Amino acid sequence: MKNLSQITSHFKTQGTISEINPLGAGLINDTYKVITAETDSSNYVLQRINHAIFQDVEMLQNNIAAVTKQIRSKLEEQGENDIERKVLHFIEAEDGKTYWFDGDSYWRMMTFIPKAKTYETVNPEYSYYAGKAFGDFQAKLADIPEVLGETIPNFHNMEFRLQQLREAVEKNAAGRLDEVQYFIEEIEKRAVEMCKAERLYREGKLPKRVCHCDTKVNNMMFDEEGRVLCVIDLDTVMPSFIFSDYGDFLRTGANTGDEDDKDLDKVGFNMEIFKAFTKGYLEGATFLTPIEIENLPYAAALFPYMQCVRFLADYINGDTYYKIKYPEHNLVRTKAQFKLLQSVEDHTNEMKSFIDTCLQG
Repeated sequence: MKNLSQITSHFKTQGTISEINPLGAGLINDTYKVITAETDSSNYVLQRINHAIFQDVEMLQNNIAAVTKQIRSKLEEQGENDIERKVLHFIEAEDGKTYWFDGDSYWRMMTFIPKAKTYETVNPEYSYYAGKAFGDFQAKLADIPEVLGETIPNFHNMEFRLQQLREAVEKNAAGRLDEVQYFIEEIEKRAVEMCKAERLYREGKLPKRVCHCDTKVNNMMFDEEGRVLCVIDLDTVMPSFIFSDYGDFLRTGANTGDEDDKDLDKVGFNMEIFKAFTKGYLEGATFLTPIEIENLPYAAALFPYMQCVRFLADYINGDTYYKIKYPEHNLVRTKAQFKLLQSVEDHTNEMKSFIDTCLQG
Protein backbone atom coordinates (compact mmCIF):
# COMPACT_ATOMS: atom_id res chain seq x y z
CA MET A 1 0.00 0.00 0.00
CA LYS A 2 2.79 2.41 0.92
CA ASN A 3 4.59 1.87 -2.38
CA LEU A 4 1.40 2.35 -4.40
CA SER A 5 0.59 5.47 -2.40
CA GLN A 6 4.01 6.82 -3.28
CA ILE A 7 3.29 6.16 -6.97
CA THR A 8 -0.07 7.97 -6.85
CA SER A 9 1.56 10.95 -5.12
CA HIS A 10 3.35 11.75 -8.41
CA PHE A 11 0.01 12.34 -10.18
CA LYS A 12 -2.15 15.47 -10.00
CA THR A 13 -5.17 13.85 -8.34
CA GLN A 14 -7.93 15.55 -6.34
CA GLY A 15 -8.99 14.45 -2.84
CA THR A 16 -7.38 12.35 -0.11
CA ILE A 17 -6.51 8.79 -1.11
CA SER A 18 -7.91 6.34 1.46
CA GLU A 19 -7.70 2.92 -0.23
CA ILE A 20 -5.90 1.20 -3.12
CA ASN A 21 -7.27 -2.22 -4.08
CA PRO A 22 -6.65 -4.66 -6.98
CA LEU A 23 -9.15 -4.19 -9.82
CA GLY A 24 -10.21 -6.77 -12.40
CA ALA A 25 -8.26 -9.71 -13.75
CA GLY A 26 -6.41 -8.21 -16.70
CA LEU A 27 -3.72 -10.34 -18.29
CA ILE A 28 -1.45 -7.53 -19.50
CA ASN A 29 -1.32 -4.68 -16.96
CA ASP A 30 -1.53 -4.66 -13.13
CA THR A 31 -4.59 -2.56 -12.28
CA TYR A 32 -5.81 -0.99 -9.02
CA LYS A 33 -8.80 1.09 -7.93
CA VAL A 34 -7.77 4.19 -6.00
CA ILE A 35 -10.52 5.39 -3.63
CA THR A 36 -10.63 8.92 -2.26
CA ALA A 37 -12.12 9.83 1.13
CA GLU A 38 -14.21 12.79 -0.06
CA THR A 39 -17.65 12.07 -1.50
CA ASP A 40 -17.40 14.90 -4.03
CA SER A 41 -14.03 13.86 -5.52
CA SER A 42 -13.32 11.29 -8.19
CA ASN A 43 -11.92 7.83 -7.67
CA TYR A 44 -9.13 6.67 -9.96
CA VAL A 45 -7.63 3.68 -11.72
CA LEU A 46 -3.89 3.09 -11.32
CA GLN A 47 -2.12 0.83 -13.83
CA ARG A 48 1.37 -0.54 -14.16
CA ILE A 49 2.05 -0.60 -17.93
CA ASN A 50 3.46 -3.88 -19.23
CA HIS A 51 6.75 -2.56 -20.57
CA ALA A 52 7.76 -5.96 -21.98
CA ILE A 53 4.87 -5.78 -24.46
CA PHE A 54 4.59 -1.99 -24.90
CA GLN A 55 8.23 -1.04 -25.19
CA ASP A 56 7.72 2.57 -26.33
CA VAL A 57 5.62 3.99 -23.49
CA GLU A 58 5.92 7.56 -24.80
CA MET A 59 4.38 6.47 -28.12
CA LEU A 60 1.74 4.40 -26.33
CA GLN A 61 0.57 7.29 -24.19
CA ASN A 62 0.77 9.80 -27.06
CA ASN A 63 -1.49 7.49 -29.11
CA ILE A 64 -4.00 7.26 -26.28
CA ALA A 65 -3.90 11.04 -25.67
CA ALA A 66 -4.60 11.73 -29.36
CA VAL A 67 -7.44 9.19 -29.47
CA THR A 68 -9.20 10.35 -26.30
CA LYS A 69 -8.88 14.01 -27.36
CA GLN A 70 -10.45 13.20 -30.73
CA ILE A 71 -13.31 11.19 -29.19
CA ARG A 72 -14.03 13.94 -26.66
CA SER A 73 -14.11 16.51 -29.47
CA LYS A 74 -16.54 14.37 -31.51
CA LEU A 75 -18.82 13.86 -28.50
CA GLU A 76 -18.89 17.62 -27.89
CA GLU A 77 -19.68 18.26 -31.59
CA GLN A 78 -22.58 15.80 -31.36
CA GLY A 79 -23.94 17.54 -28.25
CA GLU A 80 -23.63 14.38 -26.14
CA ASN A 81 -24.36 14.55 -22.42
CA ASP A 82 -22.46 12.73 -19.66
CA ILE A 83 -19.24 13.03 -21.69
CA GLU A 84 -17.01 12.34 -18.66
CA ARG A 85 -18.34 8.77 -18.60
CA LYS A 86 -18.04 8.34 -22.38
CA VAL A 87 -14.33 8.95 -22.86
CA LEU A 88 -11.31 7.91 -20.78
CA HIS A 89 -9.54 10.73 -18.92
CA PHE A 90 -5.87 10.27 -18.00
CA ILE A 91 -4.30 12.21 -15.14
CA GLU A 92 -1.14 14.26 -15.61
CA ALA A 93 1.93 13.36 -13.60
CA GLU A 94 3.95 16.08 -11.90
CA ASP A 95 6.22 16.39 -14.97
CA GLY A 96 3.24 17.04 -17.26
CA LYS A 97 3.22 13.59 -18.88
CA THR A 98 0.41 11.03 -18.57
CA TYR A 99 2.70 8.38 -17.08
CA TRP A 100 5.30 8.12 -14.34
CA PHE A 101 8.51 6.09 -14.38
CA ASP A 102 9.59 5.00 -10.90
CA GLY A 103 13.02 3.81 -12.03
CA ASP A 104 11.74 0.30 -12.65
CA SER A 105 8.13 0.40 -13.87
CA TYR A 106 5.88 2.74 -15.84
CA TRP A 107 2.58 3.82 -14.26
CA ARG A 108 -0.48 5.78 -15.35
CA MET A 109 -3.71 6.95 -13.74
CA MET A 110 -7.14 7.65 -15.14
CA THR A 111 -10.45 8.76 -13.69
CA PHE A 112 -12.62 5.84 -12.57
CA ILE A 113 -15.93 5.76 -14.48
CA PRO A 114 -18.72 5.50 -11.87
CA LYS A 115 -21.80 3.26 -12.23
CA ALA A 116 -20.30 1.43 -15.19
CA LYS A 117 -19.63 -2.24 -15.83
CA THR A 118 -18.33 -4.68 -18.39
CA TYR A 119 -19.82 -7.96 -19.60
CA GLU A 120 -18.14 -11.20 -20.59
CA THR A 121 -21.22 -12.60 -22.35
CA VAL A 122 -21.04 -13.17 -26.10
CA ASN A 123 -24.58 -13.49 -27.43
CA PRO A 124 -26.36 -11.82 -30.39
CA GLU A 125 -27.50 -8.83 -28.29
CA TYR A 126 -24.05 -7.96 -26.94
CA SER A 127 -22.40 -8.81 -30.25
CA TYR A 128 -24.62 -6.20 -31.92
CA TYR A 129 -23.64 -3.64 -29.26
CA ALA A 130 -19.98 -4.53 -29.77
CA GLY A 131 -20.22 -4.18 -33.54
CA LYS A 132 -21.90 -0.79 -33.28
CA ALA A 133 -19.51 0.46 -30.57
CA PHE A 134 -16.33 -0.53 -32.39
CA GLY A 135 -17.68 0.72 -35.74
CA ASP A 136 -18.55 4.04 -34.12
CA PHE A 137 -15.13 4.12 -32.41
CA GLN A 138 -13.43 3.79 -35.80
CA ALA A 139 -15.77 6.38 -37.34
CA LYS A 140 -14.90 8.98 -34.69
CA LEU A 141 -11.20 8.42 -35.43
CA ALA A 142 -11.46 8.29 -39.24
CA ASP A 143 -10.34 11.93 -39.58
CA ILE A 144 -7.97 12.12 -36.60
CA PRO A 145 -5.27 14.72 -37.45
CA GLU A 146 -2.41 13.02 -35.57
CA VAL A 147 -0.38 10.17 -37.04
CA LEU A 148 -0.34 7.32 -34.54
CA GLY A 149 2.55 4.91 -34.04
CA GLU A 150 2.42 1.10 -34.00
CA THR A 151 2.51 0.11 -30.33
CA ILE A 152 3.14 -3.52 -31.34
CA PRO A 153 4.89 -3.49 -34.75
CA ASN A 154 3.52 -5.96 -37.35
CA PHE A 155 0.85 -7.11 -34.89
CA HIS A 156 -1.68 -8.06 -37.60
CA ASN A 157 0.67 -8.15 -40.61
CA MET A 158 -0.11 -11.43 -42.37
CA GLU A 159 3.01 -11.36 -44.55
CA PHE A 160 5.14 -10.99 -41.42
CA ARG A 161 3.35 -13.87 -39.65
CA LEU A 162 3.84 -16.15 -42.66
CA GLN A 163 7.52 -15.24 -42.76
CA GLN A 164 7.80 -16.27 -39.12
CA LEU A 165 6.21 -19.63 -39.94
CA ARG A 166 8.51 -20.22 -42.91
CA GLU A 167 11.55 -19.46 -40.76
CA ALA A 168 10.27 -21.94 -38.17
CA VAL A 169 9.81 -24.59 -40.88
CA GLU A 170 13.32 -24.00 -42.17
CA LYS A 171 14.91 -24.40 -38.73
CA ASN A 172 12.61 -27.21 -37.49
CA ALA A 173 14.04 -26.51 -34.03
CA ALA A 174 11.92 -29.07 -32.15
CA GLY A 175 11.95 -31.73 -34.88
CA ARG A 176 8.17 -31.62 -35.26
CA LEU A 177 7.92 -30.86 -38.97
CA ASP A 178 6.82 -34.27 -40.22
CA GLU A 179 3.71 -34.41 -38.02
CA VAL A 180 2.41 -30.99 -39.16
CA GLN A 181 3.07 -31.25 -42.90
CA TYR A 182 -0.66 -31.29 -43.71
CA PHE A 183 -1.25 -27.95 -41.98
CA ILE A 184 1.79 -26.35 -43.59
CA GLU A 185 0.49 -27.34 -47.03
CA GLU A 186 -3.03 -26.06 -46.30
CA ILE A 187 -1.64 -22.76 -45.02
CA GLU A 188 0.56 -22.30 -48.08
CA LYS A 189 -2.39 -23.04 -50.41
CA ARG A 190 -4.16 -19.99 -48.97
CA ALA A 191 -1.11 -17.76 -48.49
CA VAL A 192 -1.52 -15.51 -51.55
CA GLU A 193 -5.20 -14.89 -50.88
CA MET A 194 -4.67 -14.24 -47.18
CA CYS A 195 -1.96 -11.63 -47.81
CA LYS A 196 -4.16 -9.54 -50.07
CA ALA A 197 -4.69 -6.76 -47.49
CA GLU A 198 -0.99 -5.86 -47.58
CA ARG A 199 -1.04 -6.15 -51.37
CA LEU A 200 -4.06 -3.88 -51.77
CA TYR A 201 -2.46 -1.37 -49.39
CA ARG A 202 0.73 -1.23 -51.49
CA GLU A 203 -1.39 -0.73 -54.59
CA GLY A 204 -3.08 2.26 -52.94
CA LYS A 205 -6.51 0.58 -52.96
CA LEU A 206 -6.91 -0.14 -49.24
CA PRO A 207 -6.39 2.50 -46.53
CA LYS A 208 -5.00 2.04 -43.05
CA ARG A 209 -7.25 3.37 -40.30
CA VAL A 210 -6.94 3.95 -36.59
CA CYS A 211 -8.20 0.66 -35.13
CA HIS A 212 -8.66 -0.74 -31.65
CA CYS A 213 -6.97 -4.09 -32.50
CA ASP A 214 -8.39 -5.91 -29.45
CA THR A 215 -12.13 -6.07 -30.06
CA LYS A 216 -13.71 -8.08 -27.26
CA VAL A 217 -17.11 -7.65 -25.62
CA ASN A 218 -15.41 -6.92 -22.28
CA ASN A 219 -13.53 -3.97 -23.79
CA MET A 220 -16.69 -1.87 -23.60
CA MET A 221 -18.22 -0.11 -20.60
CA PHE A 222 -22.00 -0.14 -20.14
CA ASP A 223 -24.16 2.15 -18.01
CA GLU A 224 -26.87 1.10 -15.52
CA GLU A 225 -29.44 0.70 -18.32
CA GLY A 226 -27.17 -1.55 -20.39
CA ARG A 227 -26.21 1.12 -22.94
CA VAL A 228 -22.65 1.34 -24.20
CA LEU A 229 -20.74 4.21 -22.59
CA CYS A 230 -17.32 3.86 -24.19
CA VAL A 231 -14.65 1.58 -25.59
CA ILE A 232 -11.81 0.89 -23.15
CA ASP A 233 -8.35 -0.74 -23.12
CA LEU A 234 -6.75 1.54 -25.70
CA ASP A 235 -3.19 0.17 -25.53
CA THR A 236 -3.42 -1.55 -28.91
CA VAL A 237 -5.04 1.39 -30.73
CA MET A 238 -2.85 1.98 -33.78
CA PRO A 239 -2.90 2.16 -37.57
CA SER A 240 -4.23 -1.05 -39.13
CA PHE A 241 -6.78 -2.30 -41.64
CA ILE A 242 -10.39 -2.24 -40.45
CA PHE A 243 -10.23 -6.02 -40.84
CA SER A 244 -8.34 -6.10 -37.52
CA ASP A 245 -11.31 -4.96 -35.46
CA TYR A 246 -13.91 -6.81 -37.50
CA GLY A 247 -12.15 -10.16 -37.97
CA ASP A 248 -10.58 -10.42 -34.53
CA PHE A 249 -13.93 -10.12 -32.75
CA LEU A 250 -15.49 -12.83 -34.91
CA ARG A 251 -12.54 -15.19 -34.41
CA THR A 252 -13.31 -15.43 -30.71
CA GLY A 253 -16.93 -14.29 -30.46
CA ALA A 254 -18.36 -16.41 -33.28
CA ASN A 255 -16.44 -19.61 -32.48
CA THR A 256 -18.88 -22.26 -31.23
CA GLY A 257 -16.00 -24.03 -29.49
CA ASP A 258 -12.94 -22.99 -27.51
CA GLU A 259 -9.77 -21.59 -29.01
CA ASP A 260 -7.98 -24.78 -27.93
CA ASP A 261 -10.89 -27.24 -28.21
CA LYS A 262 -9.75 -30.84 -28.49
CA ASP A 263 -13.20 -31.83 -29.76
CA LEU A 264 -13.19 -30.38 -33.28
CA ASP A 265 -16.87 -31.29 -33.70
CA LYS A 266 -17.64 -28.43 -31.30
CA VAL A 267 -15.72 -25.87 -33.38
CA GLY A 268 -17.62 -23.90 -36.00
CA PHE A 269 -18.61 -20.42 -37.14
CA ASN A 270 -21.74 -19.06 -35.45
CA MET A 271 -23.69 -17.15 -38.09
CA GLU A 272 -26.06 -15.60 -35.53
CA ILE A 273 -23.13 -13.88 -33.82
CA PHE A 274 -21.74 -12.93 -37.23
CA LYS A 275 -25.05 -11.34 -38.30
CA ALA A 276 -25.53 -9.41 -35.04
CA PHE A 277 -21.97 -8.08 -34.94
CA THR A 278 -21.95 -7.23 -38.67
CA LYS A 279 -25.29 -5.40 -38.49
CA GLY A 280 -24.01 -3.26 -35.60
CA TYR A 281 -20.62 -2.70 -37.21
CA LEU A 282 -22.06 -1.51 -40.52
CA GLU A 283 -24.39 0.88 -38.65
CA GLY A 284 -21.44 2.34 -36.72
CA ALA A 285 -18.68 2.33 -39.36
CA THR A 286 -20.32 4.81 -41.72
CA PHE A 287 -17.01 5.74 -43.39
CA LEU A 288 -16.21 2.37 -45.03
CA THR A 289 -15.13 2.26 -48.67
CA PRO A 290 -16.59 -0.34 -51.08
CA ILE A 291 -13.36 -2.36 -51.06
CA GLU A 292 -13.40 -2.54 -47.25
CA ILE A 293 -17.02 -3.73 -47.21
CA GLU A 294 -16.41 -6.21 -50.02
CA ASN A 295 -13.60 -7.83 -48.03
CA LEU A 296 -15.38 -8.26 -44.69
CA PRO A 297 -15.85 -12.03 -45.33
CA TYR A 298 -12.11 -12.18 -46.07
CA ALA A 299 -11.49 -10.53 -42.69
CA ALA A 300 -13.61 -13.18 -40.97
CA ALA A 301 -11.34 -15.86 -42.47
CA LEU A 302 -8.10 -13.93 -42.05
CA PHE A 303 -7.98 -14.03 -38.26
CA PRO A 304 -8.44 -17.77 -37.65
CA TYR A 305 -5.91 -18.25 -40.46
CA MET A 306 -3.45 -15.84 -38.84
CA GLN A 307 -3.85 -17.42 -35.42
CA CYS A 308 -3.45 -20.88 -36.93
CA VAL A 309 -0.16 -19.72 -38.49
CA ARG A 310 1.05 -18.27 -35.17
CA PHE A 311 0.19 -21.35 -33.10
CA LEU A 312 1.75 -23.65 -35.68
CA ALA A 313 4.98 -21.63 -35.86
CA ASP A 314 5.24 -21.73 -32.08
CA TYR A 315 4.67 -25.49 -32.02
CA ILE A 316 7.39 -26.06 -34.64
CA ASN A 317 9.75 -23.77 -32.69
CA GLY A 318 9.27 -25.78 -29.51
CA ASP A 319 6.65 -23.62 -27.74
CA THR A 320 8.77 -20.54 -27.09
CA TYR A 321 6.03 -17.85 -27.20
CA TYR A 322 2.60 -18.99 -25.99
CA LYS A 323 2.11 -20.50 -22.56
CA ILE A 324 1.16 -24.17 -22.82
CA LYS A 325 -0.56 -26.54 -20.37
CA TYR A 326 0.64 -29.76 -22.04
CA PRO A 327 3.17 -30.65 -24.78
CA GLU A 328 0.68 -30.73 -27.71
CA HIS A 329 -1.22 -27.60 -26.64
CA ASN A 330 -0.11 -25.44 -29.57
CA LEU A 331 -0.88 -28.25 -32.02
CA VAL A 332 -4.38 -28.60 -30.54
CA ARG A 333 -4.81 -24.83 -30.90
CA THR A 334 -3.61 -25.03 -34.52
CA LYS A 335 -6.16 -27.74 -35.35
CA ALA A 336 -9.01 -25.83 -33.69
CA GLN A 337 -8.20 -22.60 -35.54
CA PHE A 338 -7.93 -24.45 -38.84
CA LYS A 339 -11.32 -26.08 -38.25
CA LEU A 340 -12.79 -22.62 -37.54
CA LEU A 341 -11.19 -21.30 -40.73
CA GLN A 342 -12.79 -24.10 -42.76
CA SER A 343 -16.18 -23.32 -41.22
CA VAL A 344 -15.80 -19.62 -42.06
CA GLU A 345 -14.92 -20.55 -45.65
CA ASP A 346 -18.04 -22.73 -45.86
CA HIS A 347 -20.18 -19.70 -44.91
CA THR A 348 -18.58 -17.21 -47.32
CA ASN A 349 -21.55 -16.90 -49.70
CA GLU A 350 -24.00 -16.61 -46.81
CA MET A 351 -21.88 -13.83 -45.29
CA LYS A 352 -21.80 -11.92 -48.57
CA SER A 353 -25.58 -12.19 -48.96
CA PHE A 354 -26.19 -10.93 -45.43
CA ILE A 355 -23.87 -7.94 -45.91
CA ASP A 356 -25.66 -7.07 -49.17
CA THR A 357 -29.01 -7.25 -47.32
CA CYS A 358 -27.72 -4.90 -44.59
CA LEU A 359 -26.55 -2.37 -47.16
CA GLN A 360 -29.87 -2.43 -49.03
CA GLY A 361 -32.04 -2.14 -45.98
